[in-house]
Amino acid sequence: MTSQQDVYTPGGSGEGTPFNVGGQDWDQVVAAAAEEGHEHLVVNMGPQHPSTHGVLRLVLTLDGETVTEARLVIGYLHTGIEKNMEFRTWTQGSTFCTRMDYLAPLFNETAYCLAVERLLGITDQVPDRAQVIRVLVMEINRIASHLVATATFGLELGATSVMLAGFRERERCLDILEMITGLRMNHAYVRPGGVAQDLPPGAVDKIRELLVELPKGAAELRKFMDASPVYLGRTSKVAYLDVTGCVALGVTGPVLRAAGLPWDLRKTQPYCGYENYEFDVAVTDTADVYGRYRVRMTEVEQSLKIIEQCLDKLRPGPVMVTDKKIGWPAQLAIGPDGMGNSPDHIAHIMGQSMEALIHHFKLVTEGFRVPAGQVYQAVESPRGELGVHLVSDGGTRPYRAHFRDPSFNNLQAAPAMIEGGMVADTIAAIASIDPVMGGVDR
Repeated sequence: MTSQQDVYTPGGSGEGTPFNVGGQDWDQVVAAAAEEGHEHLVVNMGPQHPSTHGVLRLVLTLDGETVTEARLVIGYLHTGIEKNMEFRTWTQGSTFCTRMDYLAPLFNETAYCLAVERLLGITDQVPDRAQVIRVLVMEINRIASHLVATATFGLELGATSVMLAGFRERERCLDILEMITGLRMNHAYVRPGGVAQDLPPGAVDKIRELLVELPKGAAELRKFMDASPVYLGRTSKVAYLDVTGCVALGVTGPVLRAAGLPWDLRKTQPYCGYENYEFDVAVTDTADVYGRYRVRMTEVEQSLKIIEQCLDKLRPGPVMVTDKKIGWPAQLAIGPDGMGNSPDHIAHIMGQSMEALIHHFKLVTEGFRVPAGQVYQAVESPRGELGVHLVSDGGTRPYRAHFRDPSFNNLQAAPAMIEGGMVADTIAAIASIDPVMGGVDR
């Protein structure tokens, strides 16, 4: 645990400016613990640790098995997504922001595109079919995300069967998302004005199959965990955080609803037509790890209800705004080699007038202009309120894009949950928050 300085010379030679790499704050943490006069153990959990849900570093001060202080260190997965978006067109922004919370990419895309549409003033022009498809893919994505949270949580507590069952059911969701968008994750499927392409043949049948099979898998997961004495012992009354603490720390999502507050943006601030769907907000009042698990599993069941309603609401129609100065070409079709556009689609583009071809080229390469202004748009992601603050200077790219990722805010609650508890409960506390570090560091 001692700090050791290394010297790194660029290029591997003895010349150049040396960079001194020290222990940073590690020496101060150890020294502060030593000043207290009795033995404390200061340990690192992470940044590469199977229970930190990514590259999250926890600096824990232990008095025996009790955690007396927990400090969170982030930034190991910083990708510069927000800055990169300032150098890409508004449509290309979907390709960047989808990579933030990589377990819920379609929520990132939808929040961003809803904000762009508000700046453009075309919210009411987005076709109904596109809005229904957005809700459909988001709810499938919500189920997949909650299944990962539950599966990895089981694995961290030693329940391998839970992990296997959870990932098995998640594969059903990812197969459908791949069928619709072409990718298992990081889809860039939701675009300003609608979605990239319509549902492919066979997608509806595949989704109806999911509605039959996934409830069986979810029920199997609940048999493993709902009333298991071992699981209850590890989660009940562990990492307690009440409504007051959640609100003070900006916590949203399942953690907040498990504390008894039924705050869900799909109900309180509906978007994409969520006000037209019937579903219940999952809520409990235990304010502990067990309650957060129960909320997520109930949300899986409610998402299945919403998906079924989406299939009933699907009506023939376009999936992109009709304004050709904004609408990204949404009649995409993959070629026989599985790459690029099909010959029929290329012939369709090339067979139009020269002006139409030029406009198509400029739309793709330069993008459209967005009126100057700023907007904040939020959606209910699997982890809570995912918001985007967009600023436009009237150009073809964002002047500024900043995201309020729920994982970042929710992690503030970790010390309040962990300190005073056992070191083994730290794992359960972090798992119950379900942070995704791509969204934290962006």
